Amino acid sequence: MSLAGRVVLITSASKGIGKAAAQRLAADGASVVVNYLTDAASASALVEQIGPDRALAVQADVSKVDEIRRLVEATVARFGRIDVVIANAGVLPVKDLDSTTEADFDAAFALNVKGPYFLVQQAARHMPAGGRVIFLSTGVTSVSSITPPYLLYAATKGAIEQMTRVVAKDLARKGILVNALAPGPTATELFLRGKSEATLRTVAAFSPFNRIAQPDEMAGTIAFLCGPDTRKNISAEYVRISQ
Repeated sequence: MSLAGRVVLITSASKGIGKAAAQRLAADGASVVVNYLTDAASASALVEQIGPDRALAVQADVSKVDEIRRLVEATVARFGRIDVVIANAGVLPVKDLDSTTEADFDAAFALNVKGPYFLVQQAARHMPAGGRVIFLSTGVTSVSSITPPYLLYAATKGAIEQMTRVVAKDLARKGILVNALAPGPTATELFLRGKSEATLRTVAAFSPFNRIAQPDEMAGTIAFLCGPDTRKNISAEYVRISQ
């Protein structure tokens, strides 16, 4: 599937699912804007790998509207428009009801909910008909075995799923298709952080394949959602992948 000529903006694209998506979409011919927060070296290396003619690294804290605006403006200044927005940046707080502080709550919702909301608001102004918006949700929102420490994270991603359904109706008037990808456990730095080998084995055992997914598997689904034939092949507003 060729994405030649398409301009893709990916938040938190220097690692994890964002990086895998950038690599896959670039391999399919897209030009890619690699947003990052602190890891300039990884972002620059990814740009060099893709080729500076088709990639741009932009540092921005996408929990802040002013920096989101700067990110979008940098994208348009370089490539002239935005065809695909992938709101990948997020934080995974492990907080149950009793342990959550106001600062925890504000930080989680700022990055996981406010960021995607205003990213799409700003980017949609520069998106032509046929554009795509892909939010990142999680299998946590639908798995009944989720434990209380995932409360805050699940709350933010529940908001993303509702946002997807309503924004899909709003942007349909512009011919822009909106979806959310909801992966199961995936071996990203964010997911693996702080988990013991025993915990990872337990999580893997929930999968019929007895393993944890890899970021490039999510990238394949993202590539499908970016493609020109997506409208013919998908009728739901979100895609759930639970491994």
